[in-house]
Amino acid sequence: MKRIFFAASVLVILVTVSAKKDKHHGKFFEDFKKSSSRYFNPNHKESGTDLRYEFASESKSEQGTTILKFMIDPDDPAGAGKGPEIVSKNFTHFGTYAARIKVPDVSKIQPNVGAVVGYFTYHMDSDPGLSEIDYEWLIADPEIIYIGTWTGPRGKLERIGRTLNLATGTIYSTSYRAGHEGERIKLEGAQNQPETVPAIEGYNAAKQFYTYGFDWYPNRLRWWIIHPRTADTVILWDYQGSQLGIPQNHTKYRLNFWHTNNWPVQTNPNSIEKPLDKYELEIDWMSYEPYKIKVSK
Repeated sequence: MKRIFFAASVLVILVTVSAKKDKHHGKFFEDFKKSSSRYFNPNHKESGTDLRYEFASESKSEQGTTILKFMIDPDDPAGAGKGPEIVSKNFTHFGTYAARIKVPDVSKIQPNVGAVVGYFTYHMDSDPGLSEIDYEWLIADPEIIYIGTWTGPRGKLERIGRTLNLATGTIYSTSYRAGHEGERIKLEGAQNQPETVPAIEGYNAAKQFYTYGFDWYPNRLRWWIIHPRTADTVILWDYQGSQLGIPQNHTKYRLNFWHTNNWPVQTNPNSIEKPLDKYELEIDWMSYEPYKIKVSK
């Protein structure tokens, strides 16, 4: 994977962040083969045990693979963070993030379920505000991927996002909006690259594991997937040409699974039902590699 180097002036950003007293993760690879994680904490605990999580579990979909299993609780209220979630113990920042994930298959069980798998970073600072970069799957249609960022202070959040169907190579939208209800403004030029994405034949996030990732640089963001047959890196969105929407402050690295009652998937307006069962999300591994700036002498 190509590494991009930037001017020395960018170094000031990293020095400012690293001067904080907060602890930051170095490079790591978490394969969830133990009963707990060195790098992540579950976000929910019930008397020391939580039935939403199962570490060092055997995958039901891929023989010989050990996973972290998330099970959504039908009694959980709607809302992000209300279901199972893991959060990095320390902060992360610019760098390369990757994970191998299989979302639940509900196509024959509850096609109108309202449930979200989120693979993302998230941390709200008082200044400059939110630092979030995300992948999201609404499991009612696992051919569709939502990617983007949230930035800005509380009450003045801004979103850049792209929605695409990877099985057909269809990009539904690439846009900016202010707040959750703001008008969607189409992004163009360097903010809309690539303008087309090749279909991955048979792509379905619920049928097998896929490796997803993103590269977060001070003035560029790239979301990508590893092609399951060719092992090529398929670029889903290479966003640059503007600082708009690119977080600059450090963050926490996360993955969650939760019920939504007001966000239906692009292709199914009825997909907001409460989960009827403890659908299982499988996480093979997650990794992080900090971005290193090379300054010419």
